[in-house]
Amino acid sequence: MKRIVLMIVFLMVGSSLAMADTLQLLTWKGYAPKELVDKFEAETGVKVEVTYSNNEEMIAKLRATRGAGFDLAQPSQDRISSVQEEFGIYQPIDYSRIEADLFIPSMLEAVKKNTLVGGQSHAVPFCWGTSGLVVNTAKAKGATSWKALIDPQYKGRISYRLKRPLIIAMGFALGYNPFELYTDEKAYAEMLSKIESELIKTKTLVKNYWSNGDQLLESVRTGEITVAEAWDNGAWKLYEEDKNIDFVAPSEGALGWIDTFTIPAKAKNLDAAYKWINFMLRPENSGYFTSAEKAPTASKGAGPFVDPAFQANFDRSFPQATIDNIKWYPPVPANLEAMEGKVLDKVKASN
Repeated sequence: MKRIVLMIVFLMVGSSLAMADTLQLLTWKGYAPKELVDKFEAETGVKVEVTYSNNEEMIAKLRATRGAGFDLAQPSQDRISSVQEEFGIYQPIDYSRIEADLFIPSMLEAVKKNTLVGGQSHAVPFCWGTSGLVVNTAKAKGATSWKALIDPQYKGRISYRLKRPLIIAMGFALGYNPFELYTDEKAYAEMLSKIESELIKTKTLVKNYWSNGDQLLESVRTGEITVAEAWDNGAWKLYEEDKNIDFVAPSEGALGWIDTFTIPAKAKNLDAAYKWINFMLRPENSGYFTSAEKAPTASKGAGPFVDPAFQANFDRSFPQATIDNIKWYPPVPANLEAMEGKVLDKVKASN
């Protein structure tokens, strides 16, 4: 009997140690390259188990478990404070365990400020980028504005996601500044009404609503789509194959995002979570990530480790005036996001 009890205790302890030596990471596809996972595991002895997701799914997964099941998540910085206020699915960051010298100071401070809830901040920055237009300039040379997504001359060759970036883009296209209306729910509702009407009216111009980035790139590659709303790094991948296809920052301003590291409320392996954050922000590792995924990071020393071809893409698409015109996403109030969702549902269901 004692032998059986001892065996059970041994198995329980072994299981606990195995869990302690595993990092459960909830992140975007591409944010945990195999080469860096292998390197981290070799250095630390911690196994990394990756679950790929997106903003909406991350929030849904963590809401369902009340912040359990993962040690680290990577939502966008504008999707944290309102979610935390309502659902409490994250825990404050212990900045004493962050190697702050690895980060671009201004970006670290901005994310701290934008994720402040109850006097405590809940994230650190990882990478950033923009969404704008992916354009086949040989077939849509004049597509330099968000208005191209509702322009009849590109009928049947337009694609975009039915997600909130489209709402914001259309707001700017129609002459609004959506971010300035965040504090005025009535004015925001009026803008949404105009956007809904415009998207329904121009629905026949749209070839498809994309949801898979790889499928979108293939449809642009084959010429099926000539104007699309998408991220800069996707366009740069296509530019490597065809110099007629490139990223275009709309004249109203590209939409800028910052993806972060957050720690779920019931994370079990905090040591591994903080090790991974610091590991990924080391210049040589950030430089590898940027070169592979074509997304700049918050690492202040990554430059010398970045592929020169990526830097050339960045320099071509983002002269200083274009950088100065980026519209950075502020934290989004939860009630406005619900309003946006209803608009997108109506557009999708319309005939």
